[in-house]
Amino acid sequence: MMPLSFALSPFIVLGGGALLLMLAEAFAKQRGGLAIGATMVFFATAACAMGVWWFGVGHIDGVEKIQPWIIVDRFSLFFDVLLCIGGGLAALLAGGYLPEHNLDRGEFYALLLFSTFGAMMIASSGDLLTIFLGLETMSIGAYALSAFRRASPRSAEGALKYFLLGSFAAALMLYGFALLYGATGHTDLGGIATAIAQLSAHTPNPDAPVIAAAAHAPMLVVALLLVLAGLAFKVSAVPFHMWTPDAYEGAPTPATTFMAVAVKAGGFAMMLRILGSVFADAQSSSWSTGWPPVLAIIAVITMTVANLVAGRQESVKRMLAYSSIAHAGYILVGVVAAVRSGDGVGSVLFYLLTYTASTAGAFGSLILCGRKGAEAVSYEDLAGIGRRHPAAALAFALFLLSLAGVPPTAGFFGKWFVFRASMSAGLYWLTIIALLNSVLGAYYYLRVLVYMYMREPAAGAPVATPMKSGYVTAALIASALIVIFLGLTPGKSLDIALAAATQMIPS
Repeated sequence: MMPLSFALSPFIVLGGGALLLMLAEAFAKQRGGLAIGATMVFFATAACAMGVWWFGVGHIDGVEKIQPWIIVDRFSLFFDVLLCIGGGLAALLAGGYLPEHNLDRGEFYALLLFSTFGAMMIASSGDLLTIFLGLETMSIGAYALSAFRRASPRSAEGALKYFLLGSFAAALMLYGFALLYGATGHTDLGGIATAIAQLSAHTPNPDAPVIAAAAHAPMLVVALLLVLAGLAFKVSAVPFHMWTPDAYEGAPTPATTFMAVAVKAGGFAMMLRILGSVFADAQSSSWSTGWPPVLAIIAVITMTVANLVAGRQESVKRMLAYSSIAHAGYILVGVVAAVRSGDGVGSVLFYLLTYTASTAGAFGSLILCGRKGAEAVSYEDLAGIGRRHPAAALAFALFLLSLAGVPPTAGFFGKWFVFRASMSAGLYWLTIIALLNSVLGAYYYLRVLVYMYMREPAAGAPVATPMKSGYVTAALIASALIVIFLGLTPGKSLDIALAAATQMIPS
């Protein structure tokens, strides 16, 4: 049997590593090794999670002592690895970016680690209390990271919007949790799901989902709406996305990378847990008046609005911010398809993996393309960089093609599996809209390639000069290897994602 301490080793290593890193930062005279230390903690945590997976989650001694507050299953372990990959890549990017821009303060890495700890807690939670604790731990760190550039008014503005709207969304979600407890008398997800199913079973018409159940528990309808609003904000879905472009643009680019990959992954882990357990009964998940049609509409609006607005941006970083919103819409298609398709959740997990590597690589390439005083901000800044600095341009091109879904990159198979799950669920209209949006989104990705390889800087215009950093180069190499590996062997990774999806619902 596996000892409970080993099953909890991902939390122990990450939390302990964060505390040790804070001590090291306090006593160290130079901060050059903090990025390496943080990266090592992230990858050690991922290795522990893979070790628990390999040993077998069904052989944990004393696991009942921590349930339902913390659930150790393949779903949570998958997200542990995913979140640590995103956090580790962000730490490597910060190792090169922060010193270059005179932002090298040690608290950045502690914030990364503790925010990731909160995201891991969300993915492992089977109770509303621990979900909210993890949510706030993750969010507070993200708020601080987005305001890390203290002297920048743009950074302060974006962080303030993020903080105010995030606090409002957290309050909505907490109120929804309170209503769930009031209606069912439980805070654990399994108990709430059982209570809602029993209420739904006593409705006069079983085909009348939440509305009929409201005759017995009116609070459930309001709770569902409040929780959906909070979840949509955390994954930056339209119309709850207004904070995203400003926060992403104002934050240091490594912090933007972390928010785009780890924070978004934590939000989707929470969404899958809650919708896949609490609101998974036949009534709440009905296509008549349950949450799937609402989420499907949000997915369509998110994809369409984000792609249309992204194509009008002149800032590449802001374009990538809207790109992350569009990808949230594609992932929502998989969440909706999970109601009818057994591969829905697995396709979402695989998509998140490909999205993490591709997005981290894209932001890392943007960092590499510009040093302090000669940064790559707009499309014009990237003009001719394919000829002047082919290695940086090639890396950027690879990740942009993956985000666009061009075969045989990882991004292509991520979209393919999500669209396949949507079609197997009979959602042909949603699949067609997602496919058209994917074609539309390719425009602004290919636009970057046109400027890099087919344009030259205008006379007298500022020219971006790539920086030299082993940290950023290492992050790009790691991201590229993941993108290429997932593109060449998508079946094996999908099987792992499907195995993780089978243990999503807490007992």
